Amino acid sequence: MAEIASVDAALITVVVPVYNEASGIDALYERLSATLTGLDDLEHEIVFVDDGSSDSSYEQLVALAQKDPHVRVIKFSRNFGHQIAITAGVDLARGDCVVVIDADLQDPPEVIADMVEEWRDGYDVVYGERGKRDGEGFMKLLTASIFYRALGRVAGIKVSGG
Repeated sequence: MAEIASVDAALITVVVPVYNEASGIDALYERLSATLTGLDDLEHEIVFVDDGSSDSSYEQLVALAQKDPHVRVIKFSRNFGHQIAITAGVDLARGDCVVVIDADLQDPPEVIADMVEEWRDGYDVVYGERGKRDGEGFMKLLTASIFYRALGRVAGIKVSGG
């Protein structure tokens, strides 16, 4: 089990894949910032990965990065897909722990504080599980299943959803 050298030096990275989420970016950012600022003994960064959005998502993300040094933005030249965006964000994360959350606010950013507590208790992998996936089509469910199986193999644990 990995140990944190010092809580004062710990950094949490939140990776957010974004695809045409212009209408919700400000609300997501406000809630994420409030949650992460509330973890006053951790430094934080938010890595937004724009997965080829055709709306104003990227411009909004750049504006956030210009006003907040905790925000980093990655822009894909085209849409590569949700899991590729997550992978790119995780690859570039600098944190001692990494949290992945979707931009659509279906999952509340406030639960990150609870997940951090589990991490502090010594767990290497902490994840939330949504009870129901309303409105998601076959391809979304299939690719999510494949992703979580791969994640489970890499992490060496059984991960629900796969």
